[in-house]
Amino acid sequence: MSGIFISFEGPDGAGKTTALNALVPLLKEHTNKEIVESREPGGSEIAEQIRKIILTVHDEKMDDRTEALLYAAARRQHVVDVIRPTLAANKVLLSDRFVDSSIAYQGGGREIGTKEVAEINDFAIDGTLPDLTIYFDISPEVGLSRIRKDHEGEMDRLEQEALSFHKRVHDSYLDLVEANPDRIKSINADQKPEKVVSDALDVIIKRFPNVFNGGK
Repeated sequence: MSGIFISFEGPDGAGKTTALNALVPLLKEHTNKEIVESREPGGSEIAEQIRKIILTVHDEKMDDRTEALLYAAARRQHVVDVIRPTLAANKVLLSDRFVDSSIAYQGGGREIGTKEVAEINDFAIDGTLPDLTIYFDISPEVGLSRIRKDHEGEMDRLEQEALSFHKRVHDSYLDLVEANPDRIKSINADQKPEKVVSDALDVIIKRFPNVFNGGK
């Protein structure tokens, strides 16, 4: 496929979604390719329905493996409905989260096992991986304090988890960065928002100089 796939990862409160939204107009100034934004869980009709099930706070506790399988199912639908068609059309796809999230949150945070969750998702994505992943790094303590301040008490199932859970997620992300130095590039998210965006833009332009070449 001739398109470019870039995913954005980070612990809760890292500000990756805000950074991604700010990056889009800047990236459009540096390329003639069409840019498509998406997110996980979600991105397509069926995947968005699964998202509601996953993130809604339920009276009954969702089983950890059920959660991991639902994420993988939503991801598969996202790959089929959005990611592969976008790449086949020679466009740039920017996804707010992808497979690394499941490995960090369910594999590490839920302690199911990063290897086991990776295997589930290998089946789901069937070889579709980002060309570049930008990881927004922030400590769990700072990230959670941001969430509590911004959400004013309304947090989804994962955001409501204990600090120990989020520490395991953070540690798993760091392991992924170390294991995938060519694909995953880490950015310090504990900076002013404009600096975070600038750092991310710099990483993208340097990785794809023939696509993001300084303007139309």
